[in-house]
Amino acid sequence: MRHDILADVLSAIKNGNFIGAHSATTPSSKMVRDVLRILQTAGYIGDFELIDDRKGGMFKVSLLGTLNNCGVIRPRFSVSAKGFGKWERRYLPASGFGLLIVSTPKGVMTHTDAIKNNTGGKLLAYVY
Repeated sequence: MRHDILADVLSAIKNGNFIGAHSATTPSSKMVRDVLRILQTAGYIGDFELIDDRKGGMFKVSLLGTLNNCGVIRPRFSVSAKGFGKWERRYLPASGFGLLIVSTPKGVMTHTDAIKNNTGGKLLAYVY
């Protein structure tokens, strides 16, 4: 039984990148799909596809080898639209390098998109 699917997904991607694998298989959910789309548009992973195993599904993610580190942020801290600077300094290695992934009322997005939309939310993960 899995307790934190997003943590399992990010650790599978990170470990696959570390060993030089070309793909990783991860559990699926709607939030995982949204996070994978963000990682894909940012250029950290390649294509991903849903494999239906009649139990809940799995994502097969192609890895590009461009990921340095990623992880979930537990507990899910609330952040306002103007409060992202504190969390960038805490989780990202440098200003303008990497992404914070945030769950907002407008959907899952990066922290830069949340700042542009002037919306806050809950921190989900960091990637660089």
